[in-house]
Amino acid sequence: MDFQGKVIQYLGEQSGTSKAGNPWKKKEWVLETLNAQYPRKVKVQCFGDRSDSINLEPGKDYIVYVDLESREFNGRWYTEVSVYRAEELQNQSQGGFQGGYQQPQQNFQAPFGGNQAPFGGNQAPYGGNQPFSPSVGESDEDLPF
Repeated sequence: MDFQGKVIQYLGEQSGTSKAGNPWKKKEWVLETLNAQYPRKVKVQCFGDRSDSINLEPGKDYIVYVDLESREFNGRWYTEVSVYRAEELQNQSQGGFQGGYQQPQQNFQAPFGGNQAPFGGNQAPYGGNQPFSPSVGESDEDLPF
């Protein structure tokens, strides 16, 4: 899973030793999602050897690739969002990944190779050559809804 976000806070690096005597470390950041109607704040972490290779700088925009995992402890569930790769977003005008919803392009073509937009003006549906006119007594303003 991936999402675009701006790093709004670096929460620092933590380290320690496991019960088995192995050293561990992790880094944590708070990102705010981009290209969303309602931006969300998401705390992400990077654990182990990856914490040496991933450095997210506050104020910069990234595409972050994450794994989601939930686990139970003492009857409560906890969810971790672990970053395994991050790419800094470059200038938006370069045509890269934009995310979010985009306006669909308006490239209409009539079926069967026609070059006119369907149902445009007085055209018959499907690029026919006969102009459309309502039957006698019918009006396109008499819609039942």
